[in-house]
Amino acid sequence: MIDRFARHPTLANLLMLLFIIAGLFALPKLERETFPEFSATEIQIRILYLGATAEEVEEAVCRRVEDAIDGVENVKEVRSEAQEGVAVITVEMRDGADIALFQDDIESEVEAITEFPADVEDPVITQLGRTEAVMVLLVTGPLSTGDLKIHCENLKDRLQQVPQVSPVELEGFSDRQLRVELSDEALRRYGLTAAEVARVIARQGIDIPAGALETRDNEVLLRFVEQRRTPEELEDLIIKGTRGGAEIRLRDLGQVVDVFEDEEVKSLLGSERAGVLRIKKTKTQDAIRVTTAVREFLEQERQRQPLLNIAVVNDMSTLIRDRLELVLKNAVQGIILVFCTLWMFFNLRMSFWVVMSLPVSFLGALFLMPMLGLTINMITLVAMLLATGILMDDGIVISENIARHLSLGKPAMQAAVDGVKEVSGGVVSSFLTTICVLGPLVSLSGFIGKVLQVIPMVLILVLAVSLIEAFIILPAHLGHSLGHSGLERAGRLRRSMDGVLEWLRESVLGRCVDTAIRWRYLFLGSIAGLFVASLALVASGIVPFQGFPTTEGEIVEARILLPQGTPVERTEEIVQRISDGLEKVNRRFTPDQPDGRELVEIVQVQFGTNADAFESGSHVATVTADLLSPENRATRIDAVVQAWREAVGRLPDVISVTYGESSFGPAGRPIEIRFQSEDLSDAKQAAQQALTFFDQYQGVFNLTDDLRPGKQEYRIRLDEGAVGLGLDVTTIADQVRAAFQGTIADEIQVGSEAYEIVARLKSADRDSLADFSDFHIVLADGSRVPLSAVAKVEVATGWSRIARLDGRRTVTLIGEVDTRVANTASLMGLFRRNAIAEIRQQHPNVSVQIEGESQESAETGNSMLQAFVLGLIGVFAILSYQFESWTEPLIVMAAIPLALIGVIWGHLITGNALSIPSVLGFVSLAGVVVNDSILLVLFLKQEHAAGSDVVESARQASRLRFRAILLTSATTIAGLTPLLFETSRQAQVLIPLAVSVCFGLLSSTVLVLIAIPAAYVVLFDFGLIAKQKQGTESQTIS
Repeated sequence: MIDRFARHPTLANLLMLLFIIAGLFALPKLERETFPEFSATEIQIRILYLGATAEEVEEAVCRRVEDAIDGVENVKEVRSEAQEGVAVITVEMRDGADIALFQDDIESEVEAITEFPADVEDPVITQLGRTEAVMVLLVTGPLSTGDLKIHCENLKDRLQQVPQVSPVELEGFSDRQLRVELSDEALRRYGLTAAEVARVIARQGIDIPAGALETRDNEVLLRFVEQRRTPEELEDLIIKGTRGGAEIRLRDLGQVVDVFEDEEVKSLLGSERAGVLRIKKTKTQDAIRVTTAVREFLEQERQRQPLLNIAVVNDMSTLIRDRLELVLKNAVQGIILVFCTLWMFFNLRMSFWVVMSLPVSFLGALFLMPMLGLTINMITLVAMLLATGILMDDGIVISENIARHLSLGKPAMQAAVDGVKEVSGGVVSSFLTTICVLGPLVSLSGFIGKVLQVIPMVLILVLAVSLIEAFIILPAHLGHSLGHSGLERAGRLRRSMDGVLEWLRESVLGRCVDTAIRWRYLFLGSIAGLFVASLALVASGIVPFQGFPTTEGEIVEARILLPQGTPVERTEEIVQRISDGLEKVNRRFTPDQPDGRELVEIVQVQFGTNADAFESGSHVATVTADLLSPENRATRIDAVVQAWREAVGRLPDVISVTYGESSFGPAGRPIEIRFQSEDLSDAKQAAQQALTFFDQYQGVFNLTDDLRPGKQEYRIRLDEGAVGLGLDVTTIADQVRAAFQGTIADEIQVGSEAYEIVARLKSADRDSLADFSDFHIVLADGSRVPLSAVAKVEVATGWSRIARLDGRRTVTLIGEVDTRVANTASLMGLFRRNAIAEIRQQHPNVSVQIEGESQESAETGNSMLQAFVLGLIGVFAILSYQFESWTEPLIVMAAIPLALIGVIWGHLITGNALSIPSVLGFVSLAGVVVNDSILLVLFLKQEHAAGSDVVESARQASRLRFRAILLTSATTIAGLTPLLFETSRQAQVLIPLAVSVCFGLLSSTVLVLIAIPAAYVVLFDFGLIAKQKQGTESQTIS
């Protein structure tokens, strides 16, 4: 078969062209993004219960929804949040289930709930993660807030008509209302209540069909239209007639104003009111194409509406381009280094055809990637970068063996065929062992695992294509190419390299191998001691472990949290002080920036939002600053954050202001601990005890828990004498609610927006305790009694937000860690050893769960360990079958711990912490180092079977395999060397992976050539390896 493939005049070129053309056709259609996309796994249920406290929302909504979905299959976790007026329940699905069926089951169960209170609105059930924000537009201009919203809505509609753009969300405005502000004095004068006025508005505001009038000639539709759509029309509405025939109109009771429902929901760009258009993409869209289409649209829009200022922030396509260019730049540099490395050992023609396996394999893999749902992103490109050196191992082994046969005087084509046949068994075995190691990694669990599992997927695709290239395409090209030129006379460089290699092999490696075999027990014991010492570096924290490397971003935030009930005016004062502090920081650092550019490019303020507080309202806000990109600024982001914190100083009456980057990495929050108990006060105390523990360590900051007191409450209970006056709970509640919260009287459509008509007391009549104390209840006969005469009022304070996890109340402690000062894994280890037991002893009814970075790292790490063990079992099975031995596979697999020594010391030397990418690099490396070990052991067995004693066979095997093992290792290291020395701050997440591969391969190459022969002789000493008989080893690797 190999003979036929190699001698076929067109097959090799046809296959090569097929891979190249297929890959080039597939490349433009591949989506580009920062990180891999994942299937949606969460369903969110949002239910409004306006006016209800967090406790009422929890009892009336959250608990009932949790009970309803308790029997739904494939539920992994249920998280509930009860806040004032709203419940949010997030249901997470187990991996592998169908999200559409899962959502249908959730919807069916929720819609079947009949016990909700009458004021609870219909649930809104959505699937999370279907879209991803790729760009944010901030729209400002010399317009009123209402006109600005109208322009933003028109802009949104036009954007959604752009072919590449679909989901666009408008933020920064609440819903519009026609608010009827009633005078309490006027209501008393005319004997009315706010609830009665609302009912009149509802009865008289109709727009309904009234049938049809059929005439002899045609049919006319009848419609009753009495909807009032402007404040003036509403104020003219007749509410009541008097006995004297006079008419009481709405204007006699108050005024109608056109307002926004929640004034605290707003965004600012600098000091100007801004509309926020969030551009999103679906899972099938390309982020760069979407943002490019938006920018082209904006160019036309700015000419059409010059008065509007449209600023672009959070453009993810810039980040995607930068990271893709970073990886591509390193890949190109790596390929050049690989080619130069090969050129030192092979002639130009052979080096060219070996390196050609890279584009052929890559393009073939790009064609196959969409079939597995893979996209072009930073992680898949890193996989290809990692494959730059790995995939050429087969080509190097085959090429070198072909060159050896050619040097024996054989014709070029015959040398190609014989060379491939001779090493085919070892090459296939090496491929299978690599697949055994990589295969289980495609099912890594945890969010980090889902990000990283695409690396083994891409590697498997590339290696599979490269195997076809090595067996079919490469031999044919070498056979025809070398047939015309033969082995070229070695140039001066190659002769020099050959001389250096000969000196290294005999004078350095040879002596080391001879000494190691002579003192084999002492030598192997020393290697074992070095391995244990390396592990001790990690266990002692000298080489720390960090779940996911931190990267330098370009967005910083100040998240503001004030006490519940704080008016928006006070929040605005705090925002202004923080913005002033940011301006001081900008003036301080701008002179240090390249070309004198300002450090802070854009400042955005969002009221009603705080990602740390998990709350909304007038008491929270977020100030966001877009900085120069890491490559274009001279100031680290942590220096900016610290200077900002110092410039603002201490703020009175503020619960917390947290400064930091806008988001967390795939690993989650560095510190996130859940305390579960039905007694929230007990859970709060436990959280505070943990906070005190972490607060004593340097490098820990922004510590806070998510349980805070809510607004002060007046709890009204019906008095015993109220029933005698004809009152019940519902009557009193309706009148109080209508007066102070407001009653939705009607809903009208004005243009594209739905307006609610809400009736309530004007603010001057409901803004003090005296107003509430003087509030009167209207009886059935029209008379009035003070509320205090028919009800008891109790003063209490509840919680602003109640979180629940799987049906239990939860308090969560969160915090951040400066990785230059402290290590998250070490801190969490100290907490487990020194604090959890004491907390559980003092709070026996509180359960403690560690989440965030530690939990994510542990979940992914455990699944990686399981995958690694499964891969080793597969490797052992393949090698045991090939070697027909139980012990010889163990010698081959000894290369893996030898690589781990280099991985750990490499991180120590480079000053990097071990991380999940480091571990993945080591696991991926395991397949490579096993391949080198296979080559060595097979040759040793061949020499032993040829009649040499075991010691001489071990000595010669290492010398004769030195060139091949050195070459395969050198090309792999050369491919990753540019990334290893990359200075870009965006590359920090990738460097640990490159450190693992380069240093692990470096140590395994040296130690495999020395330790494996010594280990083989030791096993022979103990009779665990029998003497090889002539002809028993048919596979010769050369």
